[in-house]
Amino acid sequence: MSVYGTPPAAPPAPSPVGARAYAAATAVPTPAGTHRSDGHGYSYRFRADVEGLRAVAILLVLIYHAGVPFFTSGYVGVDVFFVISGFLITTQLVSELDRTGRISLVAFYARRAKRLLPAAGIVLAATVLLVRPFVPKVRWEEIGGDILASALYVVNWRLADRSVDYLAEDSQPSPVQHFWSLAVEEQFYLIWPLLILLAALAGGLIGGRTRPTLWVALAAVGVPSFLWAVAASASNPAWSFFVTTTRMWELALGAAVALAARGFARLPRGPSVAVGWAGLAVITASAVLFSTRTPWPGMAALLPTVGTAAVIATGVAAGPNGPVALLGTAPFQWVGGLSYSLYLWHWPLLVAATAYWNGLSVLVGIAVVLFSVVPAWLTYHLVENRLRYSRAISGSPRLALSMGANFSLLGVVAGLFLLLGVPAPTPAPTRVYGLGAAVLGPDPRDDPRGLAPDRVDFITPDPLAATADVPDVYKDKCHQTQADPKLLSCVYGNPQSSVRVVVAGDSKAAQWLPALQLLAAQNDWKLIVYTKSSCSFAWAIIVDGEGKPYKSCQQWNEALLDRLVNVDKPAFVITSQTAREAIDADGKRSAEQMVRGLRASWAAVAAAGAKVIVIADNPSPGLNVYECVDEHRDNLSACTYSRDVRAANGAYTTQVEAVQGQAGVTMIDLFDAICPTARCSPVIGNVLVYRQGAHITATYVKTLTPRLATALTAAGLSASFDPAR
Repeated sequence: MSVYGTPPAAPPAPSPVGARAYAAATAVPTPAGTHRSDGHGYSYRFRADVEGLRAVAILLVLIYHAGVPFFTSGYVGVDVFFVISGFLITTQLVSELDRTGRISLVAFYARRAKRLLPAAGIVLAATVLLVRPFVPKVRWEEIGGDILASALYVVNWRLADRSVDYLAEDSQPSPVQHFWSLAVEEQFYLIWPLLILLAALAGGLIGGRTRPTLWVALAAVGVPSFLWAVAASASNPAWSFFVTTTRMWELALGAAVALAARGFARLPRGPSVAVGWAGLAVITASAVLFSTRTPWPGMAALLPTVGTAAVIATGVAAGPNGPVALLGTAPFQWVGGLSYSLYLWHWPLLVAATAYWNGLSVLVGIAVVLFSVVPAWLTYHLVENRLRYSRAISGSPRLALSMGANFSLLGVVAGLFLLLGVPAPTPAPTRVYGLGAAVLGPDPRDDPRGLAPDRVDFITPDPLAATADVPDVYKDKCHQTQADPKLLSCVYGNPQSSVRVVVAGDSKAAQWLPALQLLAAQNDWKLIVYTKSSCSFAWAIIVDGEGKPYKSCQQWNEALLDRLVNVDKPAFVITSQTAREAIDADGKRSAEQMVRGLRASWAAVAAAGAKVIVIADNPSPGLNVYECVDEHRDNLSACTYSRDVRAANGAYTTQVEAVQGQAGVTMIDLFDAICPTARCSPVIGNVLVYRQGAHITATYVKTLTPRLATALTAAGLSASFDPAR
């Protein structure tokens, strides 16, 4: 975490706890203070309590990432880092402003460049060396892009976009995902020094008082960010976790402590000791009180951030009886000094180990984290300290900036190297109607042509391109995200046709569009599509990916029913889904409640004159099929899964129960053509069957078009299909 922004230029003198990173100067004496200069006239005092807080923060992160069950919210360590960082950088900038009346942005960024960028560039390059032998090739393109974004410090926005991208549902954690927090801080540091300069200029214009204008600038950043964080984390927690705008208030909180440092230093010792220890206790408690389902960084994030602010604010007044009595001990100081390198190294090693062993136990996770101390120590002593304490680099901001840019360029080159190493996918054939499900007989159950072959001459789509083999609704931007309840729609076929067919539901309904579009074009339908991520077409409360009530899905369903009944008035509604349970009046999840919700929606459109056709859900295979196929192209049977999983996951059994006895509702089932045998094959007729999660590739769905046409006709929707057209 980049909370190490202001080290001295010269190596620190020996101290009881060894070499340390030096924080920005405070304007008051500090406990265990050691005074140093950075060679440019700026002075620094070491805060042992702040150094120890770094240790607390990184230990919480490491324990959480290792998978220790009790620490369900060890991610709060990142929030602790943000507050520390805001405090240190603001202290440095304001101290310089007070002493000299100016701020040298060149010197500021030069210090950051020499402190942070060398280690980051080396870890990004090393990550590529870990990815190539241990991570499947199907992930290289995504990871290469992540490394590029990390080197340019914008990866947090890339991760935020991916968090709300349903097509990324089976994306594994990126080995550079932890760089998101560094990106947040670097973006903050592009804005905050400029605001301080503007505030100082405004203060000069109103009588030379800069403190009031600095507080105004701080409030202008922190207050809107906090309000936005509370709102966004409640409505879209996955996205809000990563973006800069929801995190700036945490850095601003640390900055507020820096601005008020003189006043805090004069607090009575007794209360300061109590508040300091209480703050440390609150930070520790935060690591176990929350979970991944807690909206973050919303109101709950006040606990670790305010706790951190309390420790820092009272550290001077509390003196040796405050938290520094613990945080200033040698183990905390040693870990605190190493925390940046530990943060950089532990996560790529965990991701590589997870990919190699296909998952990690808690003990192995802890072992990997402990092993990360080795490269972290080497990087800290052989790279970080050698460069940041170099007299030549410290004496030349231009050289420091150039060096930092070169190490960032190393990260860019590493990302490009991984991207260029991605093999080119095998070109897909122009026509696929003789492939895939077309090789199976009219009754595909137990057809030997559905058995998994050892290998085939070609696979389409190539596994490396499987995640792009999706329905057009994604390209046409009419598949709604989880966060937004607004109705989006696309129209395919003949927009003027009197035969109106609606596709409604989640991505499992959308997956059938490649076949339905062909049928709409050949049968003169007006095909209207309303789909939303993870949202079943049901008058029911289902849970979202965080396990909470999916409120935007409820709102979307209300709007959709109104649209279908009063505006579209379709002749047929085709639907499918992946959710098998809904929340009942007691707050419990049950299939019975989902059955009631499905029937309620179906009855509403049936009363308006529409017939409902339910396409049976296909299950999740329990593995990333396309990834497995790419790794086992000569042994495809290694990627089979049991047909019995259908009864264990997905919505099939719920759909069967919901359809029974419902007038105007018909269910069609094509699963035998997806999995003809007891062991479901990943490739049938040279066509890859599965893409992301439990979804069928668009190519395989196209090969099911004749069977879907027959089933729809039997259900009352006349559909013919000529493959030659």
